[in-house]
Amino acid sequence: MSGYMMEPAKPTEISPRVLPSSDRWSPALSVPAPVCRFEDFLGAERAAALLEYAVSRGEDFTAGTVLDPLTGQVSRKGRDSLVLPVTSEVFSAHLADCLPLVQEVLGHRAALARSLTVLTAHGEGGHFGMHTDASRVRDVGTALSAVYYLHRRPRGFGGGQLRLYDTVVEDGRARPGESYRTIEPEHDTIVFFPSGAFHEVVPSTCPSGRFSDHRFTLTTWISGGEPAAGPAARRPHVWQWLADAAEGTRPLHDAEGDHDGARPVALPPPGPDALLGPSRP
Repeated sequence: MSGYMMEPAKPTEISPRVLPSSDRWSPALSVPAPVCRFEDFLGAERAAALLEYAVSRGEDFTAGTVLDPLTGQVSRKGRDSLVLPVTSEVFSAHLADCLPLVQEVLGHRAALARSLTVLTAHGEGGHFGMHTDASRVRDVGTALSAVYYLHRRPRGFGGGQLRLYDTVVEDGRARPGESYRTIEPEHDTIVFFPSGAFHEVVPSTCPSGRFSDHRFTLTTWISGGEPAAGPAARRPHVWQWLADAAEGTRPLHDAEGDHDGARPVALPPPGPDALLGPSRP
């Protein structure tokens, strides 16, 4: 035993004088967008066939566009990428089979009925500045975005990571934060996140300049057949905060069609081997 006598601990009050007068507790809340990611999504054979198809259609890609939420004008501001609208029964079936588990993981409760899909290619300097996917879906508070990655191995490009920004909630208002998570564009992987989340694609490099060395994706927006009915308060808090922050990026008037030419297709029902999440009580 120690020869020192143990003195009972006494609480000590910290005087406000030792703290700067400007210090105060901040009520700002930083909310990360929920994310769900799958590896080996299509499998080696199907992924290789899809990549071969993307490369073979190089001459059919066009410059990707953005839709101004205030004017409704289509431009290329803040974006440098190539796009090709596509549909695929096989890819849609894979989406439908994994969506029950995706919704469980993300805390998503809305019905999903349709999707829009485009092939994208990013080469030297390819990027897409911070944005939401509000112009792609009918109800940004209930829609999902999915990005499926394809590329040659070894990679012929650098960069091209997805940055998924947090949402800051302060004084009852939501806005995009400065903090973010980074998702690497790994071949045959897919990532799902709320369409209301702010995100960007950082600039890529492609030293060879060959189209086959570009960063390819199947980018899909999944939503309900009609805008969600009922009060928005029924949504989980995270989804509502993301939708509130994205409100300023939502088009004021419904566009007649997708600005990159994608067309909606109905999602098939999940198959017998669907990836089902835990049963809800």
